[in-house]
Amino acid sequence: MHAASMEHVKKNGIVVYLDIPTPSIMNRLKLMKVDRIVGQGPSTSLKDLLQFRKQFYKKWYDVRILCEDGITAVAVAEKVLHAVKRYQDSESEGLISTRSLKGDEKGQQKHSIKYFSDAVVEGLAPDGGLFVPLKGLPKFTAGEWQCLLGETYAERAQLILEKCIHPADVPASELWAIIEAAYGQNFACPKIAPVRHLTNNQFLLELFHGPTASFKDLALQLMPRVFAYCIPQSCNYLVLVATSGDTGSAVLDGFNRLSETDKQRIAVVTFFPENGVSQIQKSQMIGCQGKNTVVVGVKSDFDFCQSAIKKIFSDSDYTGFLTVEYGTALSAANSINWARLLPQVVYHASAYLDLVEQNIISFGSPVDVCIPTGNFGNILAAVYAKTMGVPIRKCICASNQNNVLTDFIRTGLYDLRGRKLMRSSSPAIDILKSSNLERHLYQVVNGDGALVAQLFNQLENHHYFQLQKEFLEKLQQDLVADWCSEKDCLGAIHSVYNSTGYILDPHTAIAKVVADRVQDKSCPVIISSTAHYSKFAPAILQALRMGEIKQTPLSQLHLLNSYKPLPPIHRGLLETVEKNKQQSHQIFDGENVLKICESMLISERRNDWMLQTQKPKLKTSSRALRNLGSNEMDEILALLASESMCPVRINSLTFLASEYGSRD
Repeated sequence: MHAASMEHVKKNGIVVYLDIPTPSIMNRLKLMKVDRIVGQGPSTSLKDLLQFRKQFYKKWYDVRILCEDGITAVAVAEKVLHAVKRYQDSESEGLISTRSLKGDEKGQQKHSIKYFSDAVVEGLAPDGGLFVPLKGLPKFTAGEWQCLLGETYAERAQLILEKCIHPADVPASELWAIIEAAYGQNFACPKIAPVRHLTNNQFLLELFHGPTASFKDLALQLMPRVFAYCIPQSCNYLVLVATSGDTGSAVLDGFNRLSETDKQRIAVVTFFPENGVSQIQKSQMIGCQGKNTVVVGVKSDFDFCQSAIKKIFSDSDYTGFLTVEYGTALSAANSINWARLLPQVVYHASAYLDLVEQNIISFGSPVDVCIPTGNFGNILAAVYAKTMGVPIRKCICASNQNNVLTDFIRTGLYDLRGRKLMRSSSPAIDILKSSNLERHLYQVVNGDGALVAQLFNQLENHHYFQLQKEFLEKLQQDLVADWCSEKDCLGAIHSVYNSTGYILDPHTAIAKVVADRVQDKSCPVIISSTAHYSKFAPAILQALRMGEIKQTPLSQLHLLNSYKPLPPIHRGLLETVEKNKQQSHQIFDGENVLKICESMLISERRNDWMLQTQKPKLKTSSRALRNLGSNEMDEILALLASESMCPVRINSLTFLASEYGSRD
């Protein structure tokens, strides 16, 4: 409890926290016939004192060992040795691209392994693949999972994430500060992601209590803070985001909550299909713009927005230009970023633990999860939770009429030939190219990055690929799928409201319809309620036949609120939409996406931000690098090496090397 003592200990060794559940400690003391411990006053209970002390343990430890009830001293010692070895070997964990070669073929893999912090900052792998853990995700024992019973959501997040993030990247104390800030007063419900009984053996995992009313908040209140911690202090970053609706406002809100210092070096551009999101979602995104964040409507669909960002990242000419001309590097906050996907594992694990706490199931009994799916990130997080030891039996993929994933999971054929995107009342899953599917296929094909690259190159060039039978069978061990029509979706909203008084949003309604069809009722099913219904007021008003549908988003929300719905109207959403009345947004054709990024950097609105760490501009534009002489080239290299500028990106060096050869 004395800071100077602990600083001395931490400076001279590794602090290991043996985290023993409070009831276990109390039972041990009882067996020892000890009813009081040092520091316990007459009016303080033993339980309260033990709980009070935990804040000091959390502040100082380097390594935490979960000591489940009944564990032996030998088992604890083995855990300590393993954890200390991990702590001392920061090279032991890393992430690799889903398109990396297996083994050490051509010496490629050794040089392509990234630390967690590097993967967070870079977003997308240089070869166009997505980052995944080289050694896979850590596994919890049943006893370790049970240690998380009774813990808060933030504490569960800390225990899970510190096993997935090496302390050399984010130390435990820093991670705890980030998690506390991410899951605090900005969530309307103190349980963060509560589980509510719906009907029979169906339960809703409510993921809409965050500031922007969707499940994206569970990751995007955390990810910006992790990102800000991981990037160098002297570096400017431009974060690019593609959204089909909910991600946009969640990203904007998350990055808006950073400190003023961080806002000066991180800016965000969010692209969304101008006519492909609900009016309320659009109003919300516009209202979420801030000092360092901008939203841009693109006259195309989500798949185009997502593909355009991937192309920008893989264009070394353009990214090199941004680095040289503006001292700015690019990153991404979509679920292609590992730090965006990883926190989603937490709420799937937490939901299972909540059912155990509520005595719905005993620990070890299986559950199914049913998730409305478009970009495959949310359902992949559930698969990862299963991989880490949560007793999930099947992950049920629920699609709307854009049911390419349903067809793929059933047949192994991912076929976009002749398929056009159909707009629906569930726009967040109006997606045909599911980015995160690549991560799952990497796991299914046993880490064969060459095969993954082949499949997705075929998809890009020929608009389809066929998964081999053996891999399809492996895929189907975890996944089942079905889809729901627009009519059935609206019918489910109406039916559930009439029978329970509860309003589902269109995405959750799709999962409800699919769960009714697919689940065999032999175990509970947790339906991911991924957004608050008030984001889709026109569809809800239509489904519930609540009279005239007003034209403005604000009047639609007020009309819904007049019916005193369950759950209540999302107050944060209402406030953001009201704020939109004073703001506007830019609209561009799809061909101008590159120009948008540059305009963000040179606009008067961003001028002060860009010049914070930027060296004076070179006389010659970096677009004309090919024509530079030797002296001017030396000036370019000196600028790139400057300590006051952001660290040189690999793609910038590749660009320069390709233009100037071995001399430079």
